[in-house]
Amino acid sequence: MKLKLALCLLIAQWSMFNGQWSMASAQTPVYLDPSKDIEARIDDALSRMTLSEKIAVIHAQSKFSSAGVKRLGMPDFWTDDGPHGVRPDVLWDEWEQAGQSNDSCVAFPALTCLAASWNPEAAQAYGHALGEEALYRGKSMILGPGINIYRTPLGGRNFEYMGEDPYLTSRMVVPYVQGLQSVGVASCVKHYCLNNDEEYRHNVNVIVSDRALHEIYLPGFEAAVKEGKAWGVMGAYNIYKDEHNCHNQYTLNKILKQDWGFDGVVVSDWGGAHDLDQAVKNGLDMEFGTWTNGLSEGASNAYDMYYLSKQYQKAIVEGKYTTKELDEKVRRVLRTFFRTTMNKQKPYGFLCSEEHYQTARLVAQQGIVLLQNEGNVLPIQPAGKKILVVGENAIKMMTVGGGSSSLKAQHEISPLQGLQNCQIVKSSNCQIDYARGYVGDVGGSYNGVTTGQNLKDDRSPEELIAEAVEKAKTADYVIIFGGLNKSNYQDCEGHDRKTMDLPYNQDKLITALAAVNKNTIYVNISGNAVSMPWRKQVPAIVQGWFLGSEAGTALASVLLGDTNPSGKLPFTWYESLDQCGAHSFGEAAFPGIWREGKKVIDEEYKEGIFVGYRWTDKQKLKPAFAFGHGLSYTTFKVSNLKAQNPVTTDGNMTFTIDVTNTGNIEGSDVVQLYITDVKCSVERPMKELKAFQKVTLKPGETQTVTLTTDRRALSFWDEATDDWKAEPGEFVAWAGNSSDRLTCKVKFTLK
Repeated sequence: MKLKLALCLLIAQWSMFNGQWSMASAQTPVYLDPSKDIEARIDDALSRMTLSEKIAVIHAQSKFSSAGVKRLGMPDFWTDDGPHGVRPDVLWDEWEQAGQSNDSCVAFPALTCLAASWNPEAAQAYGHALGEEALYRGKSMILGPGINIYRTPLGGRNFEYMGEDPYLTSRMVVPYVQGLQSVGVASCVKHYCLNNDEEYRHNVNVIVSDRALHEIYLPGFEAAVKEGKAWGVMGAYNIYKDEHNCHNQYTLNKILKQDWGFDGVVVSDWGGAHDLDQAVKNGLDMEFGTWTNGLSEGASNAYDMYYLSKQYQKAIVEGKYTTKELDEKVRRVLRTFFRTTMNKQKPYGFLCSEEHYQTARLVAQQGIVLLQNEGNVLPIQPAGKKILVVGENAIKMMTVGGGSSSLKAQHEISPLQGLQNCQIVKSSNCQIDYARGYVGDVGGSYNGVTTGQNLKDDRSPEELIAEAVEKAKTADYVIIFGGLNKSNYQDCEGHDRKTMDLPYNQDKLITALAAVNKNTIYVNISGNAVSMPWRKQVPAIVQGWFLGSEAGTALASVLLGDTNPSGKLPFTWYESLDQCGAHSFGEAAFPGIWREGKKVIDEEYKEGIFVGYRWTDKQKLKPAFAFGHGLSYTTFKVSNLKAQNPVTTDGNMTFTIDVTNTGNIEGSDVVQLYITDVKCSVERPMKELKAFQKVTLKPGETQTVTLTTDRRALSFWDEATDDWKAEPGEFVAWAGNSSDRLTCKVKFTLK
């Protein structure tokens, strides 16, 4: 250790000038001294770097790495995709797998499931476990979490995000970021901002009001930066105000860096940079993925041809630019280095530990949503019963595919395996049979990672349905595992869905099975809502998400009653697209219209601030399942809502609410607080989520929950002053356990 330190100091203390060696200071350089203030270390390191070294650290040198400063003892900086696990390593210049045997991981549930837990403590544990896995794999930045708003159920990457509500997203992203960074791994919160389309994602120019931008689409990012202290933010592919969001004067320089005081690094999405001048001036700090096929496409020296590479250096030498912008970018990169690669205090990492699997399992269990349970069909009583499991999604591995979040999981327990492995099934003389029911995507590979499954089945849809129906006639329970998968035009990066309908003849299958078995249970595997024309014919419906490594174990525990479901929907589940605001204004609002003669699609968010439940409230629509909805095997009562300070001048409010478990078993519920501005100079939603808390109660137990809000909770974005504004007057607070089940209210006044 002493020899290593001595060598490091020796290298740092010598410098070469005009080919001659000269002795530098005999003291430890400031940048190598962890006891020094980080800004002093940045100043010192920056002063020692050559122009070439500065240029080298602000752009990629491989698919997922950028150069360190070897002469100064700073190692290369390695990123990797998330946000649900550490992506397997790819070749230096290609997207194909590197063929390593030590880059498997724990696949954590997709972020829609995490958001459905409505549990910030689960988000912190999730981020911490992911950070430990990243550390073990030598990664200093995870490209996540994703927090774009669920504007339409057709969004191809909705499964990677945290739902439709800016407040829920804000409360869940902060602990995720803090958990990840607590072990010295940088988060890179994405995709900033307005990235709600996958089709033609490089071409979409979003037209949105400043009010909707600040009230709906920015709060999650603002919370990640101001509260979570995120070290990285990824620019989005799309365009806003005719500038790509990876180098956007308004979103990056003004809002992110100036207004919010972000001191971290802005990273381009892979291939998201398009212009040298904008890349230099408009807030981009590190460029990745330009010429995304690496050295096999474009110039033979592709990494040198990045906008922020040789051409930027040449422009500085020729006097087109000074080093002002360059030094600012390098400062941010160095700050990231000292927080990650140069942080000697970070702990050791762990890969595929039991604790990580436990975290994945607990998040999955807490996020599974019981949507419907007529006649208390669930939980299943397996003793001596015959259970028929139907559907491709009961056996298909879901961790491979879907785009950049695809993983190489050490193991993935399927729903069928989870039921078969459950101890209560093994010990209760329960028989489990299986019928395919439908054939969907029989493939199972992405960038060289394969599931090893052979799901080919040449039978016709009619034959598959007939087999399932015949078996269902003699079963005590039928569990259908259907929904979407991670194929193109489903839940997948690169394409949006074309319809809300279930693919692969599933509606016909579900209807036929429900007709012959009264105990039919449908489990929807997806990150998006789907249409359910048969909903009233199926007594029990469960939203099962993409649950990762422990999917089958978590689903079995809920279906069999070992876990009492407590998940709540993080988005509004529409009956059809007609109920969605984004689809209520024609093509101009979604998916947008090509600008004449230009490679640009103008997409205007005409619904404005009225996204999700804000829209259904405004239009007085009844969705299939409301935002915040989720049932339990017990029952709860929310009552006695009180405002502790019913008259306030500063906007800070404290509320108390009693929550009682009125059922027979222990369970968890989420008390939700919404606020209405009774009279305002601008149109506001009927109500907006402003506080929540998850509580666990024994049968008959009552807990008094205290919730606090601040002036921001009463405010709207005032476009005239370009700031938040709370108007004095009367407000109403509503409390309950879903947005359509608010059983108590209290009035209060802002003076």
